[in-house]
Formats: sequence, structure tokens, C-alpha cells
Amino acid sequence: MKQAARALLACRTCAMGGHYQVCPDGHDMRICYHACRHRSCPRCHALPKANWVAAQHAKLLACDHYHVVFTLPHELLRLWRYNRHWFTKAMFAASRDTLFDLLGDERYLGATPGVIMAFHSWGRTLSLHPHVHCLVTGGGWSAAGRWRAVNNGYLLPAKVAKAVYRGKLLSAVTAYLSEGDGVLPAGETLESLRAQLRKLYTKEWNVRIQERYAHGQGVMLYLSRYIKGGPIEERRIRYRGGDTVDFAYTDHRDHQRKMMHLRADAFMTRILTHVPEPGQHQVRHYGLYHAKQQAKRSKVRVILGQSNEAKRPDMHWADYLIGQKRAQSTVCQQCGAALVSRYHFGRNKNSFIRVPTRMAVADLSNKPLERTLSGDGGPLFFARGAPLN
Repeated sequence: MKQAARALLACRTCAMGGHYQVCPDGHDMRICYHACRHRSCPRCHALPKANWVAAQHAKLLACDHYHVVFTLPHELLRLWRYNRHWFTKAMFAASRDTLFDLLGDERYLGATPGVIMAFHSWGRTLSLHPHVHCLVTGGGWSAAGRWRAVNNGYLLPAKVAKAVYRGKLLSAVTAYLSEGDGVLPAGETLESLRAQLRKLYTKEWNVRIQERYAHGQGVMLYLSRYIKGGPIEERRIRYRGGDTVDFAYTDHRDHQRKMMHLRADAFMTRILTHVPEPGQHQVRHYGLYHAKQQAKRSKVRVILGQSNEAKRPDMHWADYLIGQKRAQSTVCQQCGAALVSRYHFGRNKNSFIRVPTRMAVADLSNKPLERTLSGDGGPLFFARGAPLN
């Protein structure tokens, strides 16, 4: 978390170093500080998310898709805080096994679907709310080597999915604690936790299966918002002043847009609570969408009338800005020539970079940058929207 906090505070400031975007003919210059590229930073992942969405769209099968959400009961939140790495893997496994066991049953589908899962640990107000989003194909590859589509109007009975998911996750938690690998929350004993788990067997768990979508692109776009960049987009933060932070959210109870008011330290605590542990994947592909199942996907694409799956090259930042109707950020405002990167400078964690107000572009190659902590000497340059490095 400390590494994430340092990265978020330094992103697109002089602490990260930077370079100049200059007009080849000397008309314009802009200083651009580099991004931190931390996966929890909301500032610097617009381009990686766009490339991820493009890669997933190229992989999606042209069939119905379903959006399934598996949630962790609030009774297990304290245990999750002490064992978050294990719990994330356990929730992925329980969600995956529930879908594949049931959809592999002849009573429901009798085939192996394609599934893309994304783990989120937050609610709309950045509260702790671990859950797994699943994009599931409305069909699968049968043992007989044929495509079998869902034709009964629904993916699975929600009541059955809830019971199976509950049994699988509680069984995994019980075994984990019995083996002595789990960290017990303060004030809890193994017996008290076992008593809580027994009560959870009688509770109805929250598993939501949405109505079918004619394609999976809408759900994919939803998942892409939080693939990288943390639990909140920077545009949702409406006001920062003094010791308070305000941010917008949509209340799921009445679907109204509201504002949350928090102290700055409380806001940062909520953000950092959701920083994934190093090396932990937040997105996983299973079944037909697994990387090793491209041959089966190709057969399904032929059946569904799709063209061959082609890998798209990653988009360049300039092309992304043009697609976002921000082409003016990539060209000189006087002559329209494409700006080029020049005069890179390294990180400086203890100073700001000041540039005299009137400095010709040609002077940059001869005059060193002035780095001071305070005092006069021209305007401060802060992070701009481009380039998205």
C-alpha cells in the first residue's frame, strides 16, 4: 500500500521525470510529466484500458452473453481483511467451479462455456464489498465436439447457483482454517469462526444472474473501467479543498446521483484498501476464453459465422487521443505539425521544474532546466492529459 500511495502522489509530477513535446518548426512546446503506471492509479491507464478492451472485443464470440455476480457475505469481511490474497483466489475458484459444474450438467447446458472474470473489492462508495463479475457465453462446447446454445431463456436457476456457490466457498474456508494456514481476526478463535460458518450455511447468499445480452460488449466495457486504475475514476472526484474530498456515486437503492463527503485521510484509506497485493491477477479467463482454447474458439467462430480471430496491435497514445477527439493535444496549435518528443529529463523527487515564461523552443537544447523548491521564476507546469505513456 505504501508503494501505491507514493505512486499515486507522484503520478504526472516532476517526481516522475518527463519530456517536452515540441513543434519541429519551433512554434510550440509543452512539458509532459511521466505517468507512474501503477495499476491502482486512476490517472494513467486510459490507454492500457482501451487496448485491453480492443483485445477482448476481438476475442468475444458472436453469441448471447450473461453477466453473473458472485458476492462475499458481509459476515466474512473481517476474515477477508486478514486473508485477502487467499480469499481472492478462493472466490475466483468457487465462482468458476459453480459455473462450470452447473453448465456442464446436461440438465442445464451440458457444455463448456467461455468465461471472463474480474474481481472487485469495492462498492459504489468505495466501501469494502468483495465480489466477482463474470461474463459468460450463452452457450458452450459439448463433449461431442459441437456448439450448444442456451435456448431456455435463462443461463441458470439463481437459487441453485446460490446454493452451490455457498457450499463451495464455505467448504474452502473451513478447510483453510482447519489446516492452520489462515490468520484469525483479533478477538476471534477457531471455534467462534466455525460457529459463524455454520450459520452461513442457512443464509441465502447473493448471486445475481442478469438477463441475457445479445452480445458481451456492454459488460466488457463495464469491466474495463476497473481493470486498471483503481476503484474510482478521476472525473468522479468533484472537489478537493482543505481537509475534505467529495466524489460522486450512484446510489443502487434509488439510482440517484449523490455526493459522498469524506475527510482526506478517510478517502485515501478507502482507496488504498482496494490496492491488490503484488502479483495477484484481478482478471482471469476460463473455458473457451482461456488463452489455450483458441483452437476451439476458432471452430465456434466458424459455426457462428465470425471471421478468424486476429490479434490487434496496441494503439499508440496519439491515435487514442485522436479517437477521443483530443487531436489538438498532439499537434502544434499554430502550424498543425505533429509534436515530437525531445529533451527528456529524469526523476527529481524533491523539487519542482520551473521554466521561464518566455523561452524559445530552440533555447532548450542550450539552457539547462531550472529546478527550484520555491521562489519566482515562471509558471509551474503540472501534468497534462497527454502523452499517455
